[in-house]
This record gives sequence, C-alpha cells and structure tokens, in this order.
Amino acid sequence: MTDTTQHRHAPDGLILAIACIAQFMVVLDVSIVNVALPSMSVDLHFTLHSIQWVVNAYVLTYAGFLLLGGRAADLFGRRHVYLAGISVFVLASVLAGFAQSGGQMVAARALQGIGGAILSPATLTIIVTTFQGPRLPKAIGAWSAVAGAGGAVGGLLGGILTGWVSWRWVFFINLPLGLLALGGAVMYLREMRNQDATSKLDVTGAVLITGSLFAVVYGIVHSADAGWTASSTLSYLIGGVAGLLLFGYWEQKIASHPIMPFRILANRAVALANVTMLFTGASFFILWYFLTFYMQRNLGYGPVKTGFAFLPMAVGIIIGAQLSSRNMARLGSRPIAVFATGLATIGYWGLAQLPATGSYALHVALPGVIVAFAMGLLFSPLAQAATWGVDRSEAGLASGLLNTARQLGGSLGLSILGTIAYDRTQATLAQAGPLGAAAEGYRRGYLVVMFAMVLTIGVAAALGRDVGKTPAH
Repeated sequence: MTDTTQHRHAPDGLILAIACIAQFMVVLDVSIVNVALPSMSVDLHFTLHSIQWVVNAYVLTYAGFLLLGGRAADLFGRRHVYLAGISVFVLASVLAGFAQSGGQMVAARALQGIGGAILSPATLTIIVTTFQGPRLPKAIGAWSAVAGAGGAVGGLLGGILTGWVSWRWVFFINLPLGLLALGGAVMYLREMRNQDATSKLDVTGAVLITGSLFAVVYGIVHSADAGWTASSTLSYLIGGVAGLLLFGYWEQKIASHPIMPFRILANRAVALANVTMLFTGASFFILWYFLTFYMQRNLGYGPVKTGFAFLPMAVGIIIGAQLSSRNMARLGSRPIAVFATGLATIGYWGLAQLPATGSYALHVALPGVIVAFAMGLLFSPLAQAATWGVDRSEAGLASGLLNTARQLGGSLGLSILGTIAYDRTQATLAQAGPLGAAAEGYRRGYLVVMFAMVLTIGVAAALGRDVGKTPAH
C-alpha cells in the first residue's frame, strides 16, 4: 500500500474509530430490524411469510458483493472505497426509513447490502494499513469487539427505537452515525492504494452469484403460495440453479481474476469450516426471527420488552466468544466446534417445544441462551479453521469467504425454514387457532434446525485434530 494523498495528521485512535463506527453500522443492520419486523409488516402490508425479504434482501446483496468489495480497496484505494461504501449505505438507510411500500423497502435494503459489502472490507483494510507490529492485533481486536457488539445490541436497540419512536428509526439511526464517520474520513483519512495491484473486479461473478441466489430464495418463498410444482416456482428454482452452475463455470474457466477461486476449498479445514458456518448461519438467523414474532404475537410483548428479552442471549454470545478465544490455542478448533454444535442441538430441541403461550424463562430464555452461547463458542474455532494452512496472501479471501458463507447460510435458512413454518401454520390453522398454529410452525422450523445441527456435529468432527491449536503462520 502506498500513500497517494496528503491529509492532516490524525491520531491512530481516530482512524480506528472511523473504521469501527462503520463496521458497527454494517453488523448492526443485520440484527436491529428483527424486533421491528412485526410493526413493519403491519405498516407496509407484508404477510407473515413475505416479511423475511426485509432481512433477505440485505443479506443476499451483502454476501454476494462482499468478496468484490474486498478487492476494491486494493484497486481504488481505501479512502475512495470507504467514502463510496458509507455514502451508499447511509443513502439506502434513509430510503428504507421513508419506504411507503414493501417493494420500496426491499429495494432499499438490497442497496443497503451493496453499500455494506463495499464498506465492511474497507474498514479492515484501513486498520491493516494503519497499524503495524504489536498494535495490529489490538486494533483488530477492537474492530472485532465492536462488530460483535453491533450484533449483540441490535435486538435491544431495535426494540427501544421501535417502541419509543418508530420502526423507521432502526434505519434513521444510521444517518448521524454515518455522517460522523463520513466527516471524519473526509477530513483525516489518508488515501492508500496498492500501486502494484493489477487485478480487475469480477463484477460478472458478483452479479451471477447474487442474482442466482435471489432466484433460488424467491422460488423457495414463492412455493408457499403457489406450491412446489407450480411452473412459476420451478422456473425460479431452475433458473437460480442454472445461474449457480454458470457462476461456477465462469469462475473456473473464464474469469481472469475470479471473485471465488475454488482452489482454496481444496484445503480440507477451509472447506469444512465453511460448510459448518453455512449451517450455523442458517440456524442463527432463524433463532432471532421466530422468537421475535413468538414473543410479540404469542406472548403479547411490546417491541421494547422484546428487545430486553433478547439481552440474555446477547450476553450468552459474548461469554461464549470470550471463552472460545481464550482456549483456542490449547484445545484447537475441533473439540470446541463439536461441543458447541452439540450444545446448540440441545438448545434447539428446547425451542422445538414452544407452546402456544408459554413461559419466557422456561421456553424462550433457557433454550435461547443455550443456543446463543453455543454460537458464541463457534466463532473463534471456525475463523481459525477457515484460514488454517492458507497462504498469507489469501488470508483475506479465506476470511471473507467464511463471512459470505455465514450470510448465505442465514438467507437460505431463513427462506427454507420460514417456508416450512408457514406451511405448517397454514395446515393447522383451522384446528389450533392463530396462536396455536403459529407455535406449530415455529416448532416445526426449530425441529428441522435441530436435525441440521446434528449433521453439523459430524462436519465439525471431521476437522483435523491439530487445526487451531497453534498459529498456522
């Protein structure tokens, strides 16, 4: 990286703050909308099934363009990419806040995901090019902690904003934060660009993977209304699968600088870590999604109370992540990952017992905290395994791939499990009534997740015995 412009000198702490604020916003917007979904569905006329597109539109575009965004900072410079990403992200947040229809909301969320995909890798590039030596791990630790905090406090903050002001403020909150980060970057962030970078951006690959996944997810969601054998459903599913096959051919045979070099998956630890993260992402997203509707509709909680009800789970994630990172070097990835997936299986069995109107402590908090704690345990071993044995020059690609797997798993899991729950709800509505049928749907969804986690135990157990015990480089 070479410094190509002159800006006023800024303390390293200020540069770190500029990077961390932006990363906090990107991660926050995955979780902050959850508690707002029931209120949003009423105002924008979403159905219980279609409201998942508020989450999916953001996650799919974020995942599809994330690896592309990681390449952009090298080619165009960290400052230019950061400013572009945060501008798109803030603009899309404002558009989402003013949305008057479901279509406008989904379009704004998709644009917001693209902005996040550009912005998030740029924040890490800023840190890596600003801090050297022993200061770098501390800076990355702060960046990771802020990102974790964004996910953890999203439910609480979303509940407070929705209950005390309006659901629209879960998007408007990005405006003051974004303007603060944007102003700091304009004034103090120096441009740095890799002058030797010659790679081109694989825009075709990014569009192919994102469009194909949109088609697959839309086909799955559409099946709830039209049926699996309907021509419209099949056309989306077949088109999406064909697009994914075309993406694979493009990346391996045509693209000169592929966004997804498949050779990296020849590393067993990397491949297994990404498969595990794919299942983990699916299970993690559905935990918050179903419980949001269960607490607000079945238990009668308001948005604020729902936000606070998620707080023990957020604490569980933080504790799990801390315990995992502190014991990684001694235990390695495999035993922690196997224990965590086994623990998550137990937690989802508990959630699969949700009654129509149950006890928060017994039916929500206890199994929810078990699952959240298990997910916190999984972050460090999977991150370590996903970069194990990978050449230093491709470490960024490997870590970006893991993040992409988590987001894609979340989106696909939400669409599949949401459809399964919706079908079960509709099938039992006449017999069980609205609340009982909704609980039937949630139980069926969580039961499927439980069996998926059983399979994930086997995948985690296949990780090498020594993976994660000592640094690979």
